[in-house]
Amino acid sequence: MAGTLKKIAGPAYIAAAAADIYAPPAATIYTVIRHIHIANRGAAACSFCLYVGATGGSAAGTELYKDVNIPIAGYFDAYMTLKLTSADFLSGVASLASHCVITVEGEQNVV
Repeated sequence: MAGTLKKIAGPAYIAAAAADIYAPPAATIYTVIRHIHIANRGAAACSFCLYVGATGGSAAGTELYKDVNIPIAGYFDAYMTLKLTSADFLSGVASLASHCVITVEGEQNVV
């Protein structure tokens, strides 16, 4: 049975220092990310990294996407089936503050 479709995070800017984009809501719920959309709203090209792991994480080896460049007025779309449990955070960092806007869509399910 499918979970509840919802906006998981955003739209919000990806910070210029590693920060959580998605934090798990409870130990009794798991999240399946289906779509990540990142748009460059700034006046210069920017890049981003996304990580799955500890809160605020940016450890090597936990990268979901690393140094992805987005041109001015460009965007990045990724479609996936990525299960995050109660211990998994989605965090990210952008090369420039107030440039990369992220929206994450998916579904949440009861364990």
